[in-house]
Amino acid sequence: MKKSLFVKKQGNVDFTFLTTLIILIIFGLTMTFSASSASAHYQYNDAFYFIKRQMFFAVFGLIIMYAVSRIDLEWAKRIALPLLGITVVLLVLVLIVGEDIKGAKRWLKLGPISFQPSEIAKYCVIIFMAKSISARKKPIQKFFADFIPYILFCAFMAGLVFAENHLSGAFTVFVSGMIVLFVGGAKIWQFCMCLPPVIVAVIAAIALEPYRLKRFLTFLDPFENYLGDGFQIVQSLYAIGSGGFFGLGLGQSRQKYLYIPEPHNDFIFPIICEELGFVGAVFMIALFLILIWRGIKIAIEAPDSFSSMVVCGIIGLIGFQVMINIAVVTSSMPVTGMPLPFFSYGGTALVFQLAAMGYILNVSRYSAKNN
Repeated sequence: MKKSLFVKKQGNVDFTFLTTLIILIIFGLTMTFSASSASAHYQYNDAFYFIKRQMFFAVFGLIIMYAVSRIDLEWAKRIALPLLGITVVLLVLVLIVGEDIKGAKRWLKLGPISFQPSEIAKYCVIIFMAKSISARKKPIQKFFADFIPYILFCAFMAGLVFAENHLSGAFTVFVSGMIVLFVGGAKIWQFCMCLPPVIVAVIAAIALEPYRLKRFLTFLDPFENYLGDGFQIVQSLYAIGSGGFFGLGLGQSRQKYLYIPEPHNDFIFPIICEELGFVGAVFMIALFLILIWRGIKIAIEAPDSFSSMVVCGIIGLIGFQVMINIAVVTSSMPVTGMPLPFFSYGGTALVFQLAAMGYILNVSRYSAKNN
């Protein structure tokens, strides 16, 4: 008898996780509109240009999230290998026929739809790694026989993304796999053994590309050339500092008026700090911490190891992106294109993030039934 894709009887979703997620989405859309209004008016003579598109993707993503939250969990295992094949094809395809924007081929256009295959790669790696590790009959013990094959797989997937001239995306894909590998039982000493070549690879990637090297040197002292290469990060620091404790008020940012380039993208956090102050920044970080806490709880109570590893991978990915984004805009690390989940403008990222949240909510239904 053919098994149905959707399950009719399930437990209740984790209410705290869902509530926190909804608040993050509403908060994110509000700040996207506030941060993008000036740029949208300047570029398109329509202050609502970016938020209209982001809201469309948010609604579409919520529909996908609901659908994913109702499917049979076994289907995630079944699609792991086909999804990997499709993702590899898309990553190769974008290198051949992808849109070249500012020297990087990251966007693939299929008819009226444009998307970044690298967003799919993040979750593809998580799902495939979780399936492979959960199917193992023996733990990950031997360095070369057990551990290295997973490292090579992650390096291969990250390499395809890196070929798009997308270092931050490649690093995120690699880290996604490492999170699942760690949760799956790999030892810390095994990761330490791989750390030197990874560091060398990152240094080489920075040193061999002039604009990356320039970003690193600017990070060391952004104020040395504050009207040139250091302009963006200096304006970001001005925005964060001028917000004070309570902020200037929602919509009252001054730095979004073409001082911070594209403030609705990777540099949206400084606008949050400027308009809502320290209180707003702490509130946002607290929401992410609650989401991560509940996600870990759902992973612990998951019905099987595969679901647990996928949830850990997704939650770990969200936490990693938040951490790196805040580190970048506060000049705690060199500038790199790392979006802030649920806040930064970008339809592809938002849809896949919500689809991933749907899976976590799905797992929480089974956890609720088992408790």
